[in-house]
Amino acid sequence: MAKKIIIGNWKMNPVSSKDAEKLFISIVKFLNRKTRTEVVICPPFLYLENLKSSSRTKKISLGAQDAFWAEIGAFTGEVSPDMLYNFSARYVILGHSERRTLGETNETVNKKIKAALSAGLIPVLCVGESVRDESHDYFDLVKTQLGECLSGVKKTSVAKIIIAYEPVWAISSTINRKDATSADCLEMIIFIRKILSDKFGSESKKMRIIYGGSANEKDAEDFLRNGGVDGLLVGRASLDAKKFIEIVKICEALNK
Repeated sequence: MAKKIIIGNWKMNPVSSKDAEKLFISIVKFLNRKTRTEVVICPPFLYLENLKSSSRTKKISLGAQDAFWAEIGAFTGEVSPDMLYNFSARYVILGHSERRTLGETNETVNKKIKAALSAGLIPVLCVGESVRDESHDYFDLVKTQLGECLSGVKKTSVAKIIIAYEPVWAISSTINRKDATSADCLEMIIFIRKILSDKFGSESKKMRIIYGGSANEKDAEDFLRNGGVDGLLVGRASLDAKKFIEIVKICEALNK
């Protein structure tokens, strides 16, 4: 059985390094004891080094919220996977809906995934539909995202990739958002599993799939128990140490 994983995506928060370190240490204190759940925090780039030195346990890992596809060069404002790895990041979120809104394409995400794998990072590939239409075209959209983002990825590498199902219509920043249910999630997870199996065969069984549509401490148990997922990608709730720790506790309880 794949180890459950809870990933906190801090996005462009908090406002200062001091606040970031305080939040991180609050989470780390809880994780000093034995845990069966893998926990990852993805802060803004510039906080990585301070948080690395603040880490007092091997029970928490650092990740990044994005990475560029080139190792080095004239790419103003970009950060390479190798740079992130050297700053102790071991995971990287790629293809997040907020990045896609800014113009990121499946082709670009594909290049980033390959670069991340080459650098030793574990890519967390976000896929998900903007709307759930009655004609069920959203299945085709997710199928296209998976096909194009994972194009050319070797079967021997897929076990290192995490898929995060992120229905855009359910995230907190979406206008007129709606709550997704564990049934909505399970339906898509089954579909994603089928697409991955068709593409990568038995190796796809080693891939973890997590849920990331405004997951919080109130719905975490339902998604983890009934949504068919191996963990959660937590946004806003990861900025509150108590809420994030509660989500980890819920995951721990279900792992007993």
